[in-house]
Amino acid sequence: MAKTSYELVLLAAGQGKRMKSDRNKVWLSLMGKPLIQRALETFLKDPFCTHIIVTVNPDEIEMLQELIEAEFSDTKKPITLVVGGAERQYSSYNGLQYLQNPQDGYVMIHEAARPFLEQSAVDELNEEMQKSGAAILAVPPKDTIKQVKNGIIEQTILRETVWQAQTPQAFKSSLVLEAHEKARVEDFFGTDDASVVERTFSGIRIVSGNYYNIKMTTPEDWVTGEAILRHQQNKEVPGQ
Repeated sequence: MAKTSYELVLLAAGQGKRMKSDRNKVWLSLMGKPLIQRALETFLKDPFCTHIIVTVNPDEIEMLQELIEAEFSDTKKPITLVVGGAERQYSSYNGLQYLQNPQDGYVMIHEAARPFLEQSAVDELNEEMQKSGAAILAVPPKDTIKQVKNGIIEQTILRETVWQAQTPQAFKSSLVLEAHEKARVEDFFGTDDASVVERTFSGIRIVSGNYYNIKMTTPEDWVTGEAILRHQQNKEVPGQ
């Protein structure tokens, strides 16, 4: 199936609490570049991404504008900066309000703290969202999963039935907008956009991602992240 154009909501209005940082983790530098710059690069290179909407903390708008002017001044792709919300779901909703094609288009929603996304995964997700209307990247867990209550194991969950959700998560724009509106009216809170859409649409498909697409969340992730980045850079060098 041929790929189609889509818009992107890039979620960057987080904090640095679990990273034990006094600043938003997407501004932390990984081998010379902040995470948000690496996340932006992936979608600016994708010709099928036609519009990027970045949700950002109010006091970081000027800093992001300066980064875009300094690093991406030659891009012709529109980048819209939107103030995010107090929670991830509210940031997604705010970003979705700025879609240029909210009725007939497609949108991918990605976390800026996942800077190792590979183009092949975006392409597969692009094709699946057209076929199914909704699809997310995910990977099977490597470890045995236990269901626990009050520190006591209740049961072991079959790994074959469990996937770890990643981003991007891709939807028909009208579908995800309707789901977010319903969640707001009913005061429902989900931990990702798929959990919001699941309440109104039962056909979300899984696209197998890879384990490089980690979310930089804790200080320990920095060690892993540097190794992943070096590996990806080596793959891009001819003859390696």
